[in-house]
Amino acid sequence: AALVERVAADGPEGGERVFVREASDEVLTAMADAVTGQGVVAVARVPDQPALEDAFDGAALAAVLCRVQDPGNAGTVLRAADAAGADAVVLTAGSVDPFNPKVVRSTAGSLFHLPVLAGVQAEDVAVTARAAGLQVWAADGHGSDRLDALSPASLGARTAWLFGNEAQGLDEAELALAERRVAVPLYGAAESLNVGTAATVCLYASAMASPTTRD
Repeated sequence: AALVERVAADGPEGGERVFVREASDEVLTAMADAVTGQGVVAVARVPDQPALEDAFDGAALAAVLCRVQDPGNAGTVLRAADAAGADAVVLTAGSVDPFNPKVVRSTAGSLFHLPVLAGVQAEDVAVTARAAGLQVWAADGHGSDRLDALSPASLGARTAWLFGNEAQGLDEAELALAERRVAVPLYGAAESLNVGTAATVCLYASAMASPTTRD
């Protein structure tokens, strides 16, 4: 209640005034898509999408989701990218809308902490990333390079990571865009990792090896 009152009085930091209206439980249930909501529903404008060139300009780390369609997976990668200090997240054509309500919830606010682009062609992403000085790597369970065998210098270089569709992974055209196909090693009996977990491991491996200070 205190937060709602403060936002209503002052508005968000650096933002416009927020108008608050009370609603009945029935109205909130009809408006929300979650089974158990938080009791607050907001209507807001979707932020303008930056140009791909601007998002990659000076970037040290970026996550590229290629045809990732599950909202929970997309949200997990967005949150992990934010936590790892990534500078941008790109969802290629065929991926879930980053402003899908389930994606927004699963990012826990990270969606609004870094540039997020959607509907971009994977080839355009790779070309633009290289032009900005980033290496393009693909996370591939069958990749010839193991993540734990890469040198800190390689891992710490400016990188755009490609992560593939939940069921098919990266297709051959997407894999061909990368200079390296990197596999996350499996030390136990698990057959694979889901895209959210694999992306988290890869992004943190790059972030921890990067010479860039990340406070």
